[in-house]
Amino acid sequence: MDSRTSSDLDARAIAGEALAAIDAARQIPLFSDRDPAFDIERAYAVTAELRRLRTARGERQIGRKIGFTNRDMWEKFNVSAPVWGDMYDTTVQNLPTPGTLSLSRFVEPRIEPEIVFKLSADIGPGLDEAEMLRAIEWVAHGFEIVQSIYPGWRFRGVDTIAANGVHGALLIGRPHPVAALGTANVAETLALFDVTLSCDGKIIDQGKGSNVLGGPLSALRHLTEILASDSVNPPLRAGEIITTGTLTLAFPVSAGQTWTSEIKGLPLDGLTLTFT
Repeated sequence: MDSRTSSDLDARAIAGEALAAIDAARQIPLFSDRDPAFDIERAYAVTAELRRLRTARGERQIGRKIGFTNRDMWEKFNVSAPVWGDMYDTTVQNLPTPGTLSLSRFVEPRIEPEIVFKLSADIGPGLDEAEMLRAIEWVAHGFEIVQSIYPGWRFRGVDTIAANGVHGALLIGRPHPVAALGTANVAETLALFDVTLSCDGKIIDQGKGSNVLGGPLSALRHLTEILASDSVNPPLRAGEIITTGTLTLAFPVSAGQTWTSEIKGLPLDGLTLTFT
C-alpha cells in the first residue's frame, strides 16, 4: 500500500510537469508550496528523472551547470546553497562573437557571465588544485541564459533543482587550454580576474572570479563533493562541460538588447550577444 499523503509528489510526476513547462516556456506553481515535504534528496531524484526523460526523446547530456555559487544572489533569490543541473546538446552551443540568440523558448530569461571548463578525465572529491587542473581540457568564458518556470523568480532551493537548476542555455566563447592561461598559479588567477558586463554599451555590473565560491575551481570542487553523496546521479566524467556559476548578478534580458562582457586578468575573449 502506498503510504504517501495526497500532498506528496513523486519524482516522475514532478519531472514530467517541469519538463512540460520548460518545453512550453510557461510558468507553474512551486512544488515546495504543494508538497512541504519536498526536500533536496527528492529534488535531485527529479534531476535524474529529467535526464531519463530527455535522453529518451533523443537529447544527449553533455555536462552540468552549477548555480547560485555567487553568494550575493542567495538572499535575493531565497536560496542558501549552490545547486546543479544537467546540460544537453540541445542547450549548449558555441558562441561566435558577435552572436545572436532567440529568446522565444525561454521564460523570464536572465544572463550570467561564467567560466566554463571541459573535463579531460573523470573527477571526484578529494583532489587538490593541481590534480583538478590536470583533469581540465580547456577553459572558456561563456554566457548562461537562465530562466524561471516559477512566476517572478520566486522559489526555494528545491524548486530550482526540480527546474533543472534554472538552466536555459549555455553559449561558449573560444576555448583555451589551461596552459594558455600563462601563469604558474592558475587557481589564483582564476579567482582574481575581473569581468565587466554591459548592455547596449552601458556597464550593468562588474564581478570577479572569487565571487563563485572563492573561484571557479572551488565551485568545481563543491560539485564533486555534492555528487559524492548522491545515490541517483553520476559523478563527473571525462568530456563533460561544466559551467561554474555567475560572476555578477543575473540580469533580465529582452529582444533587441546587445550584451557584452570584458575580462581583465585572464587571456579569455570577451563576448557579444544580441537577443532576438
